[in-house]
Amino acid sequence: MFSRLQRFYTSIKVVADMVMLALAFVLAYATRFSGIVPVTEGIPPWTDSFFSLLMVLVIFPVTFHQSRLYGTNRSRTNTGEVFEVFKSTITAALILVAVTYFVRERYSRLTLAIFIVYAFALVTCSRLVTRYLVSEIRRRGHNLKSILVIGAGDLGQRVIETVEHHRELGFRVMGVLTLHPEKVGQYVNDVRVIGLVDQVNEVLDSHPVDQVILALPLEGHAHVKALMDKLALRTVDVRVVPDLYQYITLYGGLEEFGGLPIIRLQGDPMEGWSRVAKRAFDILFSLLAILITAPLMAATALAVRLTSRGPMLYRQERMGMDGRTFPILKFRTMCIDAEHSGAMMACPDDPRRTVIGTFLRKYSLDELPQFFNVLRGDMSLVGPRPERPVFIEEFKRQIPRYHLRHKVKAGITGWAQINGLRGQTCIEKRIEYDLYYIENWSLLMDLKILVRTALGGFLSKNAY
Repeated sequence: MFSRLQRFYTSIKVVADMVMLALAFVLAYATRFSGIVPVTEGIPPWTDSFFSLLMVLVIFPVTFHQSRLYGTNRSRTNTGEVFEVFKSTITAALILVAVTYFVRERYSRLTLAIFIVYAFALVTCSRLVTRYLVSEIRRRGHNLKSILVIGAGDLGQRVIETVEHHRELGFRVMGVLTLHPEKVGQYVNDVRVIGLVDQVNEVLDSHPVDQVILALPLEGHAHVKALMDKLALRTVDVRVVPDLYQYITLYGGLEEFGGLPIIRLQGDPMEGWSRVAKRAFDILFSLLAILITAPLMAATALAVRLTSRGPMLYRQERMGMDGRTFPILKFRTMCIDAEHSGAMMACPDDPRRTVIGTFLRKYSLDELPQFFNVLRGDMSLVGPRPERPVFIEEFKRQIPRYHLRHKVKAGITGWAQINGLRGQTCIEKRIEYDLYYIENWSLLMDLKILVRTALGGFLSKNAY
């Protein structure tokens, strides 16, 4: 029921956005060619504009989806909603311009500019009105379905928090049942504990309940059979939340395989088309980066060769996706015997650096050859920075969930790096930022990180 209602609520938002986009397109066309603005090159045929409208109705909703505008985010303020719509509208418009350029589609640039203004205004108004109406309906208590939560522990508390977080779906928790008599009369997240688990029949007889959610801890599963025998005689919907959420780490959830329900405790964050899209993104932008930086790489290679003895490039074993190792490429910034006494991290004023090495590290120019690692598929443009295997075993023992950063390809830059976590900074904080990136990945997020890197994110006082 929850997933069906969520999909229904999302579909309403998608349809409303498409209606607003179509209206904005028609208004823009009418404004441009109504005589208000002088027309010097003739009015384009409506068939051309109709094709542009079709692209709008595909590109804009897809971009909004990538920006998580169709996700449920109750904590987002009205101002935040307006800002996200503005960013997504601009991004979608840029994609539209690029697509129309490649297909040689004829369109009026002024019409497009007018359309962007109308689209932003109409979509924003539609969303703000929808938020207000949903909030008002919810405030007046209309069309709400009541839920009885069985379990007053951590799992029951999480169920209540989740229901409250998705109040736009029309659910409210009317009470909680517990296994512990001393908890009766207390409150769990502002919801009263109204009785014991054994009193479920009495509660259902005296309170209108549409759905029962079992959220008992593992030690309370001995009560499940007796509960299910009682609930089998009732017409209420029954849902069970297994007490395994504390073991769910990354992209966990419930899935179905041949009719068999399976709880996924840990999954792959990038599957199917997501992986294809990210790989295509990496190939396209790494090729572009190589073409742009080719003269700079040639100059850097020459400087390394002229200022120190040894090869221009340095290959070092790093660990990437799924724990596989690969040789990362860098311009050599240290003497050829820098690690004769064993592996060690770089430090401030490192005496092992070459004459040009300090400069290359400060401005991250030594990282440029890694674009070839991206082309080979060893790395991605954006992702957690790869570490050396010799240090990783120690990190795994010290830092919970460290291994999860290897669920994706390592990157040249990442969310942690643009937030100042480079070099010998707090490794726990870096893992926190890396996992945030993995859990919230999108192509737009990759693009944002690359832009911030290009605008100075490669500079850091910890780059030595």
